[in-house]
Amino acid sequence: MRLGVLSDIHGNRIALDAVLDDMPAVDGLVCAGDVVGYNPWPAECVAAVRERSIPTVLGNHDRAVARDGGAHFNGMARAGVAHARDVLDDDAMAWLADLPTERTVADGRVKLVHGHPADPDRYTYPEEFSARMLDGEDLLVTGHTHVQGHRVFDGGIVMNPGSVGQPRDGNPKAGYAVVELGDGSGGDAVRVEERRVEYDVDAVVDAVEEAGLPRRIGSRLRTGQ
Repeated sequence: MRLGVLSDIHGNRIALDAVLDDMPAVDGLVCAGDVVGYNPWPAECVAAVRERSIPTVLGNHDRAVARDGGAHFNGMARAGVAHARDVLDDDAMAWLADLPTERTVADGRVKLVHGHPADPDRYTYPEEFSARMLDGEDLLVTGHTHVQGHRVFDGGIVMNPGSVGQPRDGNPKAGYAVVELGDGSGGDAVRVEERRVEYDVDAVVDAVEEAGLPRRIGSRLRTGQ
């Protein structure tokens, strides 16, 4: 089985379109959360995920939009939450609110979380990935940090596909991954291909300003920060 792995789309329709166009043939897609937040197109991104029936978990921005408003967020993040709340209809809000904090796919071989299996809000960078994070699955998919990377252990692989809509690893290209689930179990049974694709960052910067969102939301995309 071949899966395309997404995370942290963050309302960036242009980056998401570029990723989907670049995606090789796969048997399905999965998403490790934060479909919305920051960028100008939360409704379009929610619609794209729903139209493709992509299994998705609840990110902290998804939760803030659908449930608690993100009062503890910084100004940029709060602005993105407020924008999403303004433009999403009740059906999209209900879909976000119903997302689980974790889920398994591929007959239990792949688990999706947003931050860490023990805490969905915990930032867990690739250098912090450990075998202890695995609980019998061959592949654990995380998001939240917007930093692409993976580590292979005897029991399986822990990975972050990177952020589609707001990379923070110094590479402005949209990040995603393709994984191949082979026969057997554990780390030897999974192959991870980390991928990056260029997209029209300037068009996003312009749209951020047109939407009245903080300029830094767009300008930081040019440097992958």
